[in-house]
Amino acid sequence: MSTTPTPSSPPGQGERGATAQRQHRRRSGYPGGVHPALVPGVAVEDRNLRYGTDRVVLVVTGALIAGFVAWGLLSTESLTAVSSTALTWVTTNTGWFFTLLSTAAVIFMLVVGFGRTGRIPLGLDDEQPEFAFFSWLAMLFAAGMGIGLMFYGASEPLSHFGAGVPGFAAEAGTEEMTVRALVQTAFHWGLNPWAMYAVVGAAIAYGTFRRGRAPLISRIFVPLLGRKRAEGGLGRLIDVFAIFATLFGTAASLGIGALQISRGLEIVTGWSATGNAALVGIIAVLTAAFVVSAVSGVARGIRYLSNTNLVLALVLALFVFVAGPTVLILDLVPAVFGTYLQDYLRMTGHTGAWGAATADFTGAWTVFYWAWWLSWSPFVGMFIAKISRGRTLRQFVTVVLVVPSSMCVLWFVVMGGTALHVQRTGTDLLGAGGQEAALFGMLDALPWGALTSVLAMVIIGIFFVTSADSASIVMGTLSQRGNPEPHRGVVTFWGLCLGAIAVVMMLAGGDDALAGMQNLVTVSALPFAIVVSFLMVAFYRDLLNDPALIRDRFARSAVRKAVIHGIHQHGDDFALRVEHAPGNRAAGDEFDSHAPAITEWYRGTEGIESLGGQRPDGTHRRDGAGSVHPADDDATASGAGSGDAEGQQRPGGGAPRG
Repeated sequence: MSTTPTPSSPPGQGERGATAQRQHRRRSGYPGGVHPALVPGVAVEDRNLRYGTDRVVLVVTGALIAGFVAWGLLSTESLTAVSSTALTWVTTNTGWFFTLLSTAAVIFMLVVGFGRTGRIPLGLDDEQPEFAFFSWLAMLFAAGMGIGLMFYGASEPLSHFGAGVPGFAAEAGTEEMTVRALVQTAFHWGLNPWAMYAVVGAAIAYGTFRRGRAPLISRIFVPLLGRKRAEGGLGRLIDVFAIFATLFGTAASLGIGALQISRGLEIVTGWSATGNAALVGIIAVLTAAFVVSAVSGVARGIRYLSNTNLVLALVLALFVFVAGPTVLILDLVPAVFGTYLQDYLRMTGHTGAWGAATADFTGAWTVFYWAWWLSWSPFVGMFIAKISRGRTLRQFVTVVLVVPSSMCVLWFVVMGGTALHVQRTGTDLLGAGGQEAALFGMLDALPWGALTSVLAMVIIGIFFVTSADSASIVMGTLSQRGNPEPHRGVVTFWGLCLGAIAVVMMLAGGDDALAGMQNLVTVSALPFAIVVSFLMVAFYRDLLNDPALIRDRFARSAVRKAVIHGIHQHGDDFALRVEHAPGNRAAGDEFDSHAPAITEWYRGTEGIESLGGQRPDGTHRRDGAGSVHPADDDATASGAGSGDAEGQQRPGGGAPRG
């Protein structure tokens, strides 16, 4: 590995000059002269991204929504018939796909979090988390709270308790069914939904804060489709599917919130209205409240309102815990958590293959929930991405999968356990009131029932406004090329669309408004379910080319080759040091660090040459001129020195070369 110096060159300069020229030629092919292993990440702020309304996405999606709303208002019966037929087809032919996808999301996030990609940060290499750990936990819990927990907190366990769960020995209405009903509910609200949220959230956070891409679902697909396609027509179609999913998923939540508020008003005040007029009126009033908040720009007020509502919900749960069957609830906590973990795979495997009863049950409950969570994943995922900047993937997966899902299960144990206790002591909570009356019936059986029922309606109403506000901002971001602060007019437009779709979904259900919403959520989620399945492939491919993994790849290769070379040349007596190496001794001889898939993502980044070089300890450095210290592929740890003690010198000073 030597070069004969020219007569005019001082001794040694010819070799050093040739080496320098060779390294310069290799480095010149890297964007900004920076080796891809030394890029500490690129934040979205480092890009000169131009935000603005994507007219294609906005116009196409808006036109389709307008057509859907017109269909629902002008020909409700036709929409009802078509949605019912479509639901039957989807649950019969693709129920397995929803189940497989939700389970794959859990496995995928565990692999990403606890495999070799787990130490990759969702941000720059040296970036600290934006939020303190406990603040992060509190916000994650807030993301898990919503109208769905208020509506199903009592009603779902009661439904399973009364009708039974196919495939399990516990009989409906028995004490054993109390635990089984809560375990089945925990299955629907535990790991699977949060894994789906985590997939989208981690992919957006990684792409935005480490790869410098716009926070769009379509941009996650750059490693799979290429930049042009991801930013072109196919990428726009992906964002349209994401908007559709968010619209229908959130509108379903708003619709069931209106159902519950209407029934609460009837129970507390005695006022009742026939038909859907009252429901439409409630949605109109709450939508108007949201639009006013969006137009007035009271973002800080909405945030405070959301935090206050979280506290109110926790106060309500604490009251039910103290005023309800406290000992029973405490007994249920280990029983439900333990059985849930024990029976997780068994519940996952209960599909239509077990017979008609199981097929009907999974279609009405499990498949609907998997579709609903997928519909919510762009909305919740983007929120989780924003608050998780600076966390490693291992931290992200551990906390996002465990903490909010555990809190959701605890909510159902408290609210559902109390409702089941009331039901078993002689009060029929589902009776004539239906699912929307279950919560108020349970509260009425406890002290201060009228007051807590009013509190519950206030909580639901605030959840309505804050959910619509947040979801509309997400849709505004998706329709404005990733703008984190979309234009108020665009946000208002999506808010009005949410209210209109919620009305149409209720009308499509006829006398059973809840069924109408479930039908349309399940059907509308199928396209985005396909998107999420490919999203995981694109995200993982992106992770495999992360600078941190490239450094690991070089480290493993260098150490392996150096050890073999050292033993061959020196037996036990060798140490490691870095030197330029030719041919198959180079650490990167089997890795093409100039491949476009490895380098194109940071090309054109402003100031890329000053992002920082890598120190041996893994932190980053800058030289006196502010430029990085690029690496070269032809570097290996070569055999030298003594094996007695690492770093120990032989007599006479430095270790001799091997």
